[in-house]
Amino acid sequence: MNSLKSLFSKKTRGVGVELTPERVNVARLRKQGQKLKLEILASVEIPEGVFQEGQILDAPAMAEAIQAALTESKLKVKQATTAIPGRAITRVIPVPSELDDDELREMILNQEASLYLPFPREEADVDYQKLGFFVDEDGIEKVQVLLVAVRKEITDTYLETFQQAGLLLNVLETSSFALIRTIREQLRQFTPQEAAAIVDIEFESTEISIVVDGIPHFSRTVPIGTFQIQSALSRAMNLPPSRNTDLLQGMTVPITPMDSVGAPQLGGANPGTAAMLRVLGELADELRRSIDFYLNQGDDMEVAQLLLAGPGGAIGQLDEFFGQRLSLPASQIDPIAALSLEMDQDVPMAQRPGLATVLGLGMREV
Repeated sequence: MNSLKSLFSKKTRGVGVELTPERVNVARLRKQGQKLKLEILASVEIPEGVFQEGQILDAPAMAEAIQAALTESKLKVKQATTAIPGRAITRVIPVPSELDDDELREMILNQEASLYLPFPREEADVDYQKLGFFVDEDGIEKVQVLLVAVRKEITDTYLETFQQAGLLLNVLETSSFALIRTIREQLRQFTPQEAAAIVDIEFESTEISIVVDGIPHFSRTVPIGTFQIQSALSRAMNLPPSRNTDLLQGMTVPITPMDSVGAPQLGGANPGTAAMLRVLGELADELRRSIDFYLNQGDDMEVAQLLLAGPGGAIGQLDEFFGQRLSLPASQIDPIAALSLEMDQDVPMAQRPGLATVLGLGMREV
C-alpha cells in the first residue's frame, strides 16, 4: 500500500493537523451555506527535539502533543489529514499521451520516479496526478504529470505517530499543497505565463515553492526560519536564547534607502535590527538564487509576485523589504481573507500568515 495515502482522494470528515518543530496546530472547518466556517483552531507547544527538518524524531511525544491539541479543542475525531513539510520531491514531468491508465501508472511509478529520486526507488512512497495535455516542440501530444515522492521511513513514522494518537490518516500530503489549497483563488489572478513564488517562513527553515497554475513546479528548502532570525536578534541584544519566537510578531523591518550596491544602509540601525536584517538579507539572496535557477530552465516564464506565508511571513514590512531587495511585488498571505472564512473568534493579523498550511489541511476534511 502507498502511504502517501492517495493524495487526491476523499474520505469521511476529520481534522487538519499541522506538525511543526515548535507546535502542533489543529483546524476544523465546515461548510455553512456557500461559505466556510472555522469551527476549531487550537495549538499546543512541543518540546525541543521531537520534530526536526520535517521528521518526527520522538513519535510517542508527538502523539501526546496531538492528543493534547485535540483535548484542548474538545474534538472527538477518529480521522485526520496532515502534511510533511519540506521533505517531499515534487516534479512536473511530460509523458506520452497515448498511454492508458495502467501503462501510465507503471511508467510513472517504476520508470520515471527512479530518474528523479536522490535515493533508491524502493525506499520511496510515490504518488502522481495527471494535470493536462500539451503539444511539445516536435508536435507530439504529451500529458503533464505531477509526481510526488517522500522517503518511506518518513511516511511510516507519520502513520505510526497518528496511530499512537488514536487517529487514522485520511490524507498525508506535502505542506506546499495544503498552503496552495488555501490561496487557490489568489493564485487564479496569474496568467499561465506568470509564476508566483510562495515563501513559507517556518520555525527552522523556509520553503520556497514556485507555482504555475496552482501547481508547484519547483521547491527548495532553505535552513533559515524564525528561530534563526530570533537567535540573531537575541545574540545581538545579549538576551538569553529562546525557542519562543513571539517577539518577532511585534517586529518591523526598517525599510532603508539602498546604497549604490543595492544593499540596505545600516547607518543608524541598532545591533538587534542590524542582526535581523543580515539574516533576512541572506534569505533574500537564497530567494533570488531559487528564482534565477527556476527562470534559467527556459519556458519563457516570469515570476510575477512573492507571497509570504508562515509565522515569519507576518514580520512587519517584510513584504516591502523583499520587494525592494528583489525588485518584485511582494505581499503577505492572509488565509482567512483568502478563504472568506466565517469565525467566532478574531485572529490577529500578525498570526494569520502562519495559519495558511493548517487551514489548507482543514479544507481537505470539509
